[in-house]
Amino acid sequence: MEKGIQIAIDGPAAAGKSTIAKITASKLGYTYIDTGAMYRALTYKALKEHIDVYDDDALSSLLEQIVIELVPTEEGQIVRVDGEDVTEEIRSQEVTSNVSATAAQPRVREMMVEKQRLLANTKGVVMDGRDIGTAVLPNAELKIFMTASVEERAERRFVENTKRGIDRSMEELCQDISNRDKADTERIASPLKQASDAIFIDTTSMSIEQVADTIIHHVEKRKRP
Repeated sequence: MEKGIQIAIDGPAAAGKSTIAKITASKLGYTYIDTGAMYRALTYKALKEHIDVYDDDALSSLLEQIVIELVPTEEGQIVRVDGEDVTEEIRSQEVTSNVSATAAQPRVREMMVEKQRLLANTKGVVMDGRDIGTAVLPNAELKIFMTASVEERAERRFVENTKRGIDRSMEELCQDISNRDKADTERIASPLKQASDAIFIDTTSMSIEQVADTIIHHVEKRKRP
């Protein structure tokens, strides 16, 4: 039986990484790992426990104590923290506004990378995030760096928010995404950047299916003798 390969998908906020990674993993029969959900889960728990999202020591101590689970189901991935289903809660505006701070903490990132590597222990994995190809899975057989214009990403986030009942204007979302880009690319610990051997895909004018099919095409190319 073919084991498959490791696929690392990186890119900025709202570039469509998670949606496309899920579809790609499903089509290939691979395991999907949403690293962003892990940082969101920690942020959610920190806010609930009134822990400062800029306090690396307190956050890393919390991360040592809690159990974050990514559970695949027919309806999609469920995220649990200490047994509590927080799938919807981690997408709240409060978590979204604070997750960059949590993700910028060096010790937190170091611990998360260890957890993520364990999850990717087997072959046949699609993992998305911001430092997968550069830090988490530097030896992944296929690396993708995916992006889109700020306006396109804001529009996608607006659609997601509308479905969740979150009221944010396009102008606010464009500013949120620009701020997130700045925080992600300028942080000291594992900043967002394209791996030297990653394939660049601008998804601005592409459908979700087109992007997934493009990635699968590159997977098939790598499998050829």
